[in-house]
Amino acid sequence: MDSSPSRRLPVWLSLVLAAVCGAGIAAQTRINGALGLALGDGFTAGVISFGSGLLILLVVMAIVPKGRRGLGVVVAGLRDRSVPVWSVLGGVAGAFFVLSQGVTGAVIGVALFSVALVAGQTISGLVLDRRGFGSQAHVGFTWPRLTGAALTVVAVAISMSTQLRSDFPVWMLLMPLIAGFGSGWQSAVNGRVRARAGSALTATFLNFLIGTTALVLVAVVRNAFAGWPTSLPAEPLLYLGGAIGCVFIGVNAFLVSHTGVLVLGLGTVTGQLLTSVAIDAFAPGDNPLAATTVVGALLALVAVAIATLRVRPKRL
Repeated sequence: MDSSPSRRLPVWLSLVLAAVCGAGIAAQTRINGALGLALGDGFTAGVISFGSGLLILLVVMAIVPKGRRGLGVVVAGLRDRSVPVWSVLGGVAGAFFVLSQGVTGAVIGVALFSVALVAGQTISGLVLDRRGFGSQAHVGFTWPRLTGAALTVVAVAISMSTQLRSDFPVWMLLMPLIAGFGSGWQSAVNGRVRARAGSALTATFLNFLIGTTALVLVAVVRNAFAGWPTSLPAEPLLYLGGAIGCVFIGVNAFLVSHTGVLVLGLGTVTGQLLTSVAIDAFAPGDNPLAATTVVGALLALVAVAIATLRVRPKRL
């Protein structure tokens, strides 16, 4: 596997693309949350979101030969064990992320969901880059990275300070935090698959295939006891989550080898937080936008700016 891409994108362009992806994540959170609320079942909402993305990618794979060739390379690597099985399981983390959107997104609000997600993304990016997991080159701990990671944790604490007294249970705040940690790992392993296959489409397709399979299994077990929804909402916009996911997962798989996990995550965070605050401000859901959430979002943006400062790494 190549240690680095043959031609790196400028940092500013990578961050802009990541920010656009982040805006898509915020929009997807509102959509999947609303779908889960309309169905009364966040598990089925996750299946619909991931499953619709898989259907889109099946059509694209049929049209684009490079994606199919890349899939053949990865399958051959799995057979001869040159590609570890765990490296194609990024979709499991993606499945949990979409499930957390469907279960909690409409209840706790997009902005609070996003701030909790940020903390998980930042911490996982810091750890994974240190291990050389995403960019294939070890990125040492530096004071900007450590400070940025610490500030995101403070941002989450501020955002949650008021919400902990709300009607929803604490586990709804922990779910996006765990999903954020998993999304950093998801970007890293999808980047490895993209590098091996030579195709971001292949990595995205495998992500959705594994994620849909995981969600279907969980939903079947859960709904065997709880029952399936009896009807589907008629609003077409509620079914766009999968299409949005196809875009940002594919772009992330491409970008991670250019930026590393942490910078990719922080760029994504910028677009995600700004868009999520705007959504909750102008189209509030069941949980209105709190002043503490806005403060937390702004502090998280400061963390992004600090963490992307370039200094010589020091070994700790």
